[in-house]
Amino acid sequence: MIPLRLTSFTATSAVGRGLGETLDALQEQRSGLAPCSFETVEIQTHVGEVPGVDATALPEDLRSFNCRNNRLAQLALLQDGFIDQVAASAERWGPKRIGVFLGTSTSGILETELAYRARDPANGALPRDFNYAATHNSFSVADFILSALHLEGPAAVMCTACSSSAKVFASAQRMISAGMIDAAVVGGVDSLCLTTLYGFHSLQLTSRVPCRPFDVARDGISIGEAAAFALLERPPAQLDSDTIMLLGTGESSDAYHMSSPHPEGRGARASIQQALLAAELAPGDIDYVNLHGTATVSNDSAEDLAVTSVFGTRTACSSTKGATGHALGAAGALEAVICALAIQEGLMPGGLRTTEVDPKLKLRYLRENQRADVRRVLSNSFGFGGANCSLIFGRAG
Repeated sequence: MIPLRLTSFTATSAVGRGLGETLDALQEQRSGLAPCSFETVEIQTHVGEVPGVDATALPEDLRSFNCRNNRLAQLALLQDGFIDQVAASAERWGPKRIGVFLGTSTSGILETELAYRARDPANGALPRDFNYAATHNSFSVADFILSALHLEGPAAVMCTACSSSAKVFASAQRMISAGMIDAAVVGGVDSLCLTTLYGFHSLQLTSRVPCRPFDVARDGISIGEAAAFALLERPPAQLDSDTIMLLGTGESSDAYHMSSPHPEGRGARASIQQALLAAELAPGDIDYVNLHGTATVSNDSAEDLAVTSVFGTRTACSSTKGATGHALGAAGALEAVICALAIQEGLMPGGLRTTEVDPKLKLRYLRENQRADVRRVLSNSFGFGGANCSLIFGRAG
C-alpha cells in the first residue's frame, strides 16, 4: 500500500489531555485508573474517567449535538493545535477532499439512558428535548466532527466493538488510494456509560482491581473512555525522514464466538500478517508491538499465540491499558497515537500493574519503560465477534 503521512495527531484519555500530558504519564508510568464513581454506577471496579468532560461546552451553533460523547470529542479536538492543522489541510486539498472516519461502540448512549430515566410517568414518553439523531445515533460523532471542522468530504462511523477506531485507518487508506479523497480525519470517541459498565460486569469481564494485562493473576478489564484523532494525508514528494507514516493495515474476522477470540489466535495472526504484507515488511522489521492486551484470561492467551507465531519471543511487547483502561471503540485510535509517540520519543512503554507475567505466555512483555531507536511499531485491536485489525506505523526514512 502507499504509505500515508500522519500530519497531526492528538489524544485525550484518563492519563491526560493532549500529547504532552499523555507522554508525561507514559514516561512516569502513571495510571489514570481509579475506583468507579461514575454517575449512579454501583459496581466494584476501576475505570479510566476523563476529568472535565461535563464542564466542556460545545460551540453555540453545535449545541444540538450535546452529549457526553461529543463533549469528549470537543475536549480532544481542542488539544495540540489539531483544529488548525485540519484547517491548513482543507486549504491544501479543499474541504470536500477530506473525509472523516471515526470509531465508537456506544456513541452517546448515556443521553438515551438519561432520557429513559426522565420518561413521562403517565405515558412513558421520552422528554421532548431528547435528540436521538444528534446524540445517541452512531453517526452523531462524525456529523459533529464534520460540522466542527467545516469539512464536506465523505464520512462514516465504524462500530466493530474494540477494533472500531483501528479499522478507520484502513477505511481512510482505501478511500485515499481509490482517489476519492486526499486526506482524512480518523480516530475514535467512546465515553463512559451505564450500558458498558453494567454490560461488561454482567459478562463477568470487569476486574475489581486495576486491570493487569498478561499477569498471572489477571481477571478482567478496566473500562476507560477516550477521544483520539489523526490527520492522514497523501505524502508530498519530499518527506523528512522522521515523518511518522501509516505503513500498513491488516484486517480479519475469525467469527469464532460472539465475545471470545479464537483460542489459537487465528484471526489475530491473520490481521498481523496482512499488515506486514501491506507494509512490505518482515516480522524482524518491527521494533515494538502495542498489544490489544485487555487483561482477560482468554484474550491475552489468544493474542500471545498469535504474536509469537509471527514474531517469536524476541520482539518487545506491552499493553498500555493498565494506564488508560480499555477505551473500547476509541482504543484503536488512542493506542495508534501512543505508537506514534513511541516512535517520536524512542520510548517503548512498560505495561502498568503487571507484577508477574503469566509463565504460560511466551511473548517478551515489557513491565518497565525501555528507551530505543523505535522505527516501526505494530498496534493490535481485536473486537467482539472476531473483528480484528492491526496497524503498522513507522518513520518515512
